[in-house]
Amino acid sequence: MEKYVDYDKLKPGGNPKMRLILTAVNVLTAEPLTFDSYKEQITPKHILATSAYPLYNFRWVEVEDGIYAWDGSLLSNTPLREVIAASPVKDKMICLVENYPPRIDKLPENLPDVYHRTRDIMFSDKSKHNVRMSKVISMYLNYMEELYQIVENNIDKIHVDEKQLKRIRRKYRKYKQEHGAEIKEIYYITRDEHHPHLYENADFRPETIKNAIREGEEKANKAIKSNKITQ
Repeated sequence: MEKYVDYDKLKPGGNPKMRLILTAVNVLTAEPLTFDSYKEQITPKHILATSAYPLYNFRWVEVEDGIYAWDGSLLSNTPLREVIAASPVKDKMICLVENYPPRIDKLPENLPDVYHRTRDIMFSDKSKHNVRMSKVISMYLNYMEELYQIVENNIDKIHVDEKQLKRIRRKYRKYKQEHGAEIKEIYYITRDEHHPHLYENADFRPETIKNAIREGEEKANKAIKSNKITQ
C-alpha cells in the first residue's frame, strides 16, 4: 500500500479537494470506529483495520493503544450515516456502489448457495432507513426555518424575553449546523455476479482485481452518462 498510496494527501490539510472516510468496529465494545482524513492522518493500519474480516481469518488491527478494529461491514457495509455526519451542512449527491447484489433471480439450490446468499444479504446496502430519516430531518429543519424567520421578522411586534431569544437563536444555529445537509440524489452502481461463489470476495488474484476495477469503471461511467451526473 505504501507503494501505491500517497499518505501525505490523506491527512488534515493534505488535499482539501479530497476526503477519505473509513469505518471499522471496535472488537471489544462493538462500537463503530470512523477514520476521517480531515481529522487525522490515515495510515496503512487504518486501511487494514477496515478490511480485517474475521470470518476469513484476518487478524484485528490495533489502530490506537487498546483499540482493536475489525472490518466495519460487521455493523454496516454502507457508511452513509458517517459521511452525512462528517459534513452535515453540505447537501449530498451520492453514488452508492453495491458490492453485494440486493436481488437475485432464483432461490439458492444448495448449501453453499445458501451461505453465499446469506452473506450477500448481511452485507448488502442498508442505507434506506438513513435516507428516510435524513428526509424527515430535512422536513423538520425547513419547518423550523419558517418558524424562526417569523420570529426574526416580527421581533419588534412580539414580546420575547431576550435570554429566551438568545437560546432560540443558539439552538437554531446548532441544529442547522449539525443536521442541515439534504440528500438530493442517490445513484446506485451494482456489481454483477457472473459466476457467484462463496469465496468470491476473498479472491485477490491480480486478474480478478483488474476485472473488478474495469467493471466498476464501466458501470460508473454508464451511471454518469445516463443520469448526466456532474460535479
